[in-house]
Amino acid sequence: MNAAPPGLFQAEHCEVLPARQNLLGLSLSGLSQWCVAHGQKPFRAKQLLRWLHQEGCAQFQDMSNLAKDFRTLLAEQACIEALPVVQDKLAQDGTRKWLFNVGAGNAIETVFIPEAKRGTLCISSQAGCAVNCRFCSTGHQGFSRNLSTAEIVAQLWHAQRQLRGTAGVHDPLRPITNVVMMGMGEPLLNYNALLPALQLMLDDHAYGLSRRRLTVSTSGVVPYMDRLAQDCPVALAVSLHAPTDALRDQLVPLNKKYPLRELLQACLRYLKVAPRDFITFEYVMLDGVNDTPFHAEQLLAIAREVPCKFNLIPFNPFSGSGLKQSKPQAIARFVDVLNEAGVVATVRKTRGDDIDAACGQLAGEVNDRTDIQKRRHAVLPIYAIPTDARLGS
Repeated sequence: MNAAPPGLFQAEHCEVLPARQNLLGLSLSGLSQWCVAHGQKPFRAKQLLRWLHQEGCAQFQDMSNLAKDFRTLLAEQACIEALPVVQDKLAQDGTRKWLFNVGAGNAIETVFIPEAKRGTLCISSQAGCAVNCRFCSTGHQGFSRNLSTAEIVAQLWHAQRQLRGTAGVHDPLRPITNVVMMGMGEPLLNYNALLPALQLMLDDHAYGLSRRRLTVSTSGVVPYMDRLAQDCPVALAVSLHAPTDALRDQLVPLNKKYPLRELLQACLRYLKVAPRDFITFEYVMLDGVNDTPFHAEQLLAIAREVPCKFNLIPFNPFSGSGLKQSKPQAIARFVDVLNEAGVVATVRKTRGDDIDAACGQLAGEVNDRTDIQKRRHAVLPIYAIPTDARLGS
């Protein structure tokens, strides 16, 4: 299952009539407006959502409970535009990764992770990423553009269709139980396309995910964290990766714009409406950079301020990062410091690393418009806080 031709299945394509609306990109309200604008009753939108997202229907002619004249209208004025599949890889542990062509020299990656009691799909939101975190291979490729709502949803639509009936998944009829916006890109920097995609994933007429099973990961775009809290409060994961501004400035450049004090206050505001009573802080473990007991002790101050749990992620090395994965004994010591203080800390199991599908490894292909490679003349060292420094000094 290493490579799959673009025509893995045939959907209603938009190339013939470019003006046709791709229905995969419309939420219930958007689809209702489209139906009314074309002389149809608003309830048709719910029927279409069920056919598109619950049934995974790729041809209007197969939507048997729709009137024939409506199906003719749909074929003339709309389409179901899937993303061309460039590659389809299956890892030894069952993790599956798709490489999708999104045009103009760009390709994005989507990963499915099967587990005993759930199936998680990791979705991309941008072609590349402009945040440029030091430990992320996507950021090292630069940034091309935001994905449209249809391109975001099409990843879920395709994965659901391909995984149904697959041996080894938790539920052959509904293999995807959880969705995480943790693929390529910073989701909140593509907010206008992200929001209707989230609404579709939550809609009972579409994918019917609960807010607890839909997670948005952010590197800390504070204004849009507040907007998400108002518009669609799903589970939130924050890419923390450092306990202080000095170190986080080096690892997550966005911290210079939204430093820890602002980020933590935004987390507290979000918790007032969040579906869970804690924030998940993601923390990639980097050898000699942020993985000492002293760094763990500094994180305790954050845990006392914001109800949270820590998801510790062993770094997945890639060329040009200048970083190394923390040693197992260092990770174990780090966990002990947090757990002994009553803070929940788990180590994320590396999945799909044999097909470069593990956390931080998603790269795809990016036609970089930011010239990041030209600006990165050399990998600068990261100056971590001395391990013998005293807490609070």
